[in-house]
Amino acid sequence: MLVVIGLVPKIGALTTVIPSSVLGGAMIAMFGMVIAAGIKMLSQVDFARQENLLVIACSVGMGLGVTVVPDIFLKLPESLQILTSNGIVAGSISAIFLNILFNMIPSKRRINHSVVLEKKAS
Repeated sequence: MLVVIGLVPKIGALTTVIPSSVLGGAMIAMFGMVIAAGIKMLSQVDFARQENLLVIACSVGMGLGVTVVPDIFLKLPESLQILTSNGIVAGSISAIFLNILFNMIPSKRRINHSVVLEKKAS
């Protein structure tokens, strides 16, 4: 519904008359809710596993690093710079990739560790 409303030029013109102080107050509430939702999701993560800590650390570091040093990926091809020029996108991509790598693809170490634990239990 919001996408359709955004395509109507009269509504777009109406939003330009909103004072910047009102937009700033709305953005504080909006980004605060996004951060609160993120913290709520992270509260369900098992921080005892080093893999999960590594995913969070690398993703936050990548997002902040791209924001602080925007020219860090300047030598990459333009098709990849689209994905790495924004800190949120770079952090999200690294979180998705590392989560798949560490938590979805079974590693030999975890499989062997499970076998050892099963033998000890029996």
